[in-house]
Parts: sequence; structure tokens; C-alpha cells
Amino acid sequence: MDGEELTEQETALYDRQIRVWGADAQRRLSKAHILVSGLKGTVVEFCKNIVLAGVGSLTLIDDRPVTEDAISANFLIFPDESIFAGKSLAELCCDSLKDFNPMVRVSVEKGDLSSFGGDFYKKFDVVVVSCCSLDKKKLVNEKCRKLSKRIAFYTVDCRDSCGEIFVDLQNYTYSKKKLDQAIECQQKYTSFEEAIAIPWRSLPRRMSKLYFAMRVIERFEKVEGRNPGETSITDLPKVLTLRKELCEAHSLNESQIPDSLLERLIVGTREFPPVCAIVGGILGQEVIKAISGKGDPIKNFFFFDAMDGKGVIEDISN
Repeated sequence: MDGEELTEQETALYDRQIRVWGADAQRRLSKAHILVSGLKGTVVEFCKNIVLAGVGSLTLIDDRPVTEDAISANFLIFPDESIFAGKSLAELCCDSLKDFNPMVRVSVEKGDLSSFGGDFYKKFDVVVVSCCSLDKKKLVNEKCRKLSKRIAFYTVDCRDSCGEIFVDLQNYTYSKKKLDQAIECQQKYTSFEEAIAIPWRSLPRRMSKLYFAMRVIERFEKVEGRNPGETSITDLPKVLTLRKELCEAHSLNESQIPDSLLERLIVGTREFPPVCAIVGGILGQEVIKAISGKGDPIKNFFFFDAMDGKGVIEDISN
């Protein structure tokens, strides 16, 4: 990978970003293959950024039909029923993304993400999943980890004006500058399943409340057999009961998961475009870091809440 030079066309097109992160990083990007599943607004923002950055290929999975909710924060799809009749979200997004950068190969894969075997996943360097159930996140992460090739795995979710990113880079080596010298660093990551299994009572007292709230909603959807985002205000009593059970099991004070935050997450099933731009932008930066091997990566959760405008990194590792 490192020995292959950029073409004249690539050098000209990516001149500005080559000045920022160097030709070696751009070479790595141009050979990277990325898989994305679940094309909501935040993921669409990420896809746009990564295509403009010049990755080698981007494969999209989302067989869902286009609905009003699906396009509420999706700028890749025009609200014109005549152009998306019979097409899936992935197919429509693919058509639009190709126009952003013709040098990037954008394609669609059909099927359920959890049904693909290891041979499918080993074709990629990065896997990003969204709109996924708790069990599917665990399953896909585990399939990636079982391969001999290291695959960077990310989950991203936005609900109401809140966003969460999870990162698993396994055993990751990267470089960063310190006093004008490049030093080599190493980070060991836990899987998604291992991270969320850590008892809440052992986590720092100032842990982001959004971390706990997301786990409650995630568990609620699993127990009720719901797809991600299939919640409403009528679910609040059951969600509060589940919160009580989980807090008792983990010896955590219920005040760490405010009623108002849970209500926002179950009612605000549509994404806010400004939050999509922020969280999708952060995800794009992190994937570029993981591919290039340059810069401190997030370890291993990132949270954003537009109510206070803060982005918080939490290291939840065993």
C-alpha cells in the first residue's frame, strides 16, 4: 500500500488535504475500503466527508424503502417521490455520493448485515454501523474481531439532539507529534460487548449521563423487540421501570439517568441536521485517523448533546 504512488489526478484533486496530513496518509486513504450500514442523517454526513477525502471505495447497506422520516435529515435524497419509487435508501444515496467524487467507487450491497460471514467483512478496512439493534452491534463487531486482518469498527447513533460514537480499533499502533518529533503509540481496545458489560458502579462518578441513557434505551428496544428508534412517549413508564431495574442491578443512583433525558431519546426519533453534521464530522475525522495511523484516536466512546453543546470522550475499557 505504502509503495504505490498517487496518480497525477489524485495529487491535483487532493492537493489541499495532502498539505494537511501528507501524501502517505492520502495514499492509505486511496486504498481503503469502507463498509457503512444504516443510512440516517449522521451516517450520510460521514459518507459525504469520507468520499470527499478520497477513500478507495465505499459500500452501502440499507434495504429500507424511502420514507419521510428517513429523509428528514438526509441531504442526499431529494423529496421527490417520482425519482425514488422502487429504490432503497442505499441505492438512492449511492447515486448521489458518486457525484461528490467520481474517483471513489461507491456501491450497494443488499442483504441483512448480520447474515454476512467473515469472508465478506475481510474485504474492508473500516466497518461503520448505525440503526442497529444491540445484538447486531455485538455480532458484527465480533465477526470483525475474529478475522486475522485488523478492521476498524464503529457504531454511531443519533437520537433527538444527542449523538454517540463507539470505537473499536483492537490493537492499534499509530504515530503522533510531540515536540516536533513523531512518536509511536499503542492503544488496546475492547469490543462493544465487553465495554457495555462493565458494571456501572465501577465507572467514574462523572461519567456522561448519555452513556447510561443510551444503554437503557438500547436494552428497552431489545426487550420489547423494537427496531432502533421505534419508540414514543407512551413507552416512558416502561423505560423508567427498566431504568430502575438496571440501576439497582448496577448499584447506580437513578439521578444519573434523568427522566428528561430518557424522554428526549424516546420521543425525538428524528435526527437534528446540525447534530448530524457535528457527529458525522467527528466520525469522519476518526476514520481518517484510523486509516492513516496519524493522531490520537478516540478511546472508546464519544458523546455529544446539543443542549449543552459539549462533546465528551469516555474510556470504558476492561
